[in-house]
Amino acid sequence: MFLENTVNHTEKFGWIEVICGSMFSGKTEELIRRLKRAQFAKQTVEIFKPAIDTRYDDEMVVSHDENEIRCTPVPAAANIRLFANGIDVVGIDEAQFFDDEIISVCNDLANRGIRVIVAGLDMDFKGNPFGPMPALMATAEYVTKVHAVCTKTGNLAHFSHRTIPDERLVVLGEVHEYEPLSRAAYFRERQKEEQKRQQIAKDTDE
Repeated sequence: MFLENTVNHTEKFGWIEVICGSMFSGKTEELIRRLKRAQFAKQTVEIFKPAIDTRYDDEMVVSHDENEIRCTPVPAAANIRLFANGIDVVGIDEAQFFDDEIISVCNDLANRGIRVIVAGLDMDFKGNPFGPMPALMATAEYVTKVHAVCTKTGNLAHFSHRTIPDERLVVLGEVHEYEPLSRAAYFRERQKEEQKRQQIAKDTDE
């Protein structure tokens, strides 16, 4: 990602960067890379994630490649405001799990002159826009969409297919619960699942 140099050097301003994509696409890896570059530049950095995300570590943001950076788990988006004073760069992982206030939080921080870097799933397992992510992408200055590799076709994947029979919207998981699929592969899998549901319903009625 290339950020254009500002023309007005007397104005201190912030902005929002969104890194989005499917499971296993490298979102958190890219988030950590940008945050560590900021730390190397001696900028003050604070990283947040939703408290419900305890898959790898309670107080670390960890990528699938086991790259990690220390963070502050928070139960709600409003808590981020309490920890962001005097900070140059704020990183937020798994933004799709936050409440809708995360949108105003990110914009408020950017308006205060803070660089805000947000990573999250842009679609849920049903292929629908996920939580506050569409609004964050719309209000961000920079949006980077990263892709995984489809486990069935080898093509670029941007759908997160849930491989277990669970219809809840939020199910934390990894390779045993999800797989990245291309559009064609995802469509075929959803068709199979719908046919299976119809057959079960038919057998039940009989």
